Amino acid sequence: MTTLATYVEMPAPRRPAETTDESLPADVTVAFGADAAPVPGSVPLHDFLATAGNLTYAERMVLVEQALVLLEGNYVHLSLKTAMHAVNPVQRLRLLRARLLRQTQDTMDPERLFHMEMSGIFHSVRDLHTNYLLPAPFAGMIAYLPFQVERCVDGGVEKYLVTRVASGMSAPPFGIGVQITHWNGIPIARAVAVNADRFAGSNLAARLARGVDSLTLRSLRIHLAPDEEWVTVTYLDAEGVRRELREPWLVGPNAPALTDAQGVTTAAASIGVDLHADETARARALLFVPHVVQQTFGNLAVDTSAGPAAAGADVPSTMPLVFRARSVVTASGTFGHLRIFTFSVQEPADFVAEFVRLVELLPQEGLILDVRGNGGGNIFASEFTLQTMTPRRIAPEPVQFTCTPLNLEICRRHKDNPTHKIDLGAWFPSMDQAVETGAVYSSAFPITPEDGANAIGQRYFGPVVLVTDARCYSATDIFAAGFQDHEIGPVLGVDDNTGAGGANVWTHGLLKALRNLPPDPESPYAALPRQADMRVAIRRTVRVGKLAGTPVEDLGVRSDHRHDMTRRDVLENNVDLLDAAGALLAGLPVRRLRVSPSRADDGALTLELTTGGLDRVDVYVDGRPRGSSDVTDGDTTLTVPDVPSTATLQVQGFAAGGLVAARTQLL
Repeated sequence: MTTLATYVEMPAPRRPAETTDESLPADVTVAFGADAAPVPGSVPLHDFLATAGNLTYAERMVLVEQALVLLEGNYVHLSLKTAMHAVNPVQRLRLLRARLLRQTQDTMDPERLFHMEMSGIFHSVRDLHTNYLLPAPFAGMIAYLPFQVERCVDGGVEKYLVTRVASGMSAPPFGIGVQITHWNGIPIARAVAVNADRFAGSNLAARLARGVDSLTLRSLRIHLAPDEEWVTVTYLDAEGVRRELREPWLVGPNAPALTDAQGVTTAAASIGVDLHADETARARALLFVPHVVQQTFGNLAVDTSAGPAAAGADVPSTMPLVFRARSVVTASGTFGHLRIFTFSVQEPADFVAEFVRLVELLPQEGLILDVRGNGGGNIFASEFTLQTMTPRRIAPEPVQFTCTPLNLEICRRHKDNPTHKIDLGAWFPSMDQAVETGAVYSSAFPITPEDGANAIGQRYFGPVVLVTDARCYSATDIFAAGFQDHEIGPVLGVDDNTGAGGANVWTHGLLKALRNLPPDPESPYAALPRQADMRVAIRRTVRVGKLAGTPVEDLGVRSDHRHDMTRRDVLENNVDLLDAAGALLAGLPVRRLRVSPSRADDGALTLELTTGGLDRVDVYVDGRPRGSSDVTDGDTTLTVPDVPSTATLQVQGFAAGGLVAARTQLL
């Protein structure tokens, strides 16, 4: 595994100018000296590919056969994707296998063509959960250009601007704010569309978002290396003068993953993540905010003793690659802005605890919860968080298997067995019955335990607006769906809908381990060669609430309000977007509910309440009603007699007969 030491101990990268004549022309811009590359250990793309290795005939055959096992036996969206995108990945794999059978070790296609075909087959279903993961040495590596491009709308015109430049890059007048017009001679909008068609995505908005992302950054674990060894960027400088820059692709090690989901564990079975988004998020941090990577993997202490955030101030997080919290001043008032970059955490409880700590330090008049670009992660972490923003009970989004003999056998082996960490018993009866009924999908049950999704209750009482984009995927799609289904607040999208990746994803390794518990020589799964891997969407998510039963896959979560990113947004820290979110918050009621209990010697419980925006409170002890009182804004004292020494207290707040606030705590 790559660790922080990797970035300290790796040798300095060679200058691109020192590469062989065949790798780069003499006039390519050299942005970095030998000691200045933003990712230590980087080498030019040509040099990396020259030593990339070669799969044997037998290894290629194993990869094709195992891909067939996953897509035919496990893939929950196979029939949907085949119909919706007019593709047939299973037949393509059979044809690839037939072509391999006619070849020998000496007559095989070049390895790049094999990887291209395998990647193309998996990308054809446009499902960012279902991946062919390239073998060593591609695993853990990124190909990158030292700047970032973002799309915006300026004066009603679509534009593509450079919004970040890595430290050490020097190619004036190229820099932040220049407008890209052409990419390798192709008009930039067309170049984005071409990329979008190559890099999957469940809907048009999702594909275009990935088309922009992949211009300058690609995870080589998931995507093939760029065809070109350098790019020619045509741009308009600050004076409107048209110029060109040539920049070589570099390859280097990515920052380490935040989670280790290997083995047969609940965490491994509860993942919902767009791996490319997860990889590129860490790569961007490495390129543009390396101090955050240092803080995360260097275990640097964070001061958490500060009080509530002053207007315009940040609140330091103990998880800087996960959260950024700050108080923002908008045209409609001062609100909290909490960015969640990822749900990829090892411990969901730690995620929720840090979320609660941060929101309680932010302004209580309203919260802008921003999940743009969040590729997902631990489904428990995403759904456990919803309860903290609503007084209503959370119903986690349920999921379904596709009914195949292989999935049925896996569920059979993992039902009602306390020695196994993954319990699939709930899904087994309907899948067993499907042998007779012909049902395509199993019954639907949540992955997230309902008790855990309601264990701590509401902790933020101001209004909340959720900001999304088409790069929100997987556990973040599930989070956004739950947010909307439980009517927590409005959804403000910079795209029409989220990335539409509504599924739980399992790796080939996890499937192999589950099928072989207990060990079985008849298992169809075989070990994959040279650190290659595959992932597959195993269970699809359906909605609850008003859209109950609607699948998330390919549809995503439609925004209630739409905001086109502006030039000021991409260059000035989202100022127009935050104003739009602030305007939504300003029109929503603000609630207050603070509870301070104290116990008398006779067992009576005195409750000091501070309320706002409420007209009535009801008190429950261990789920039983124990009192009710009308209230106004301010302080109220209530007494509840004969309360057990250990009990669960809940105070519910109402306005005009509707439940609008609730606070739960253990006594």
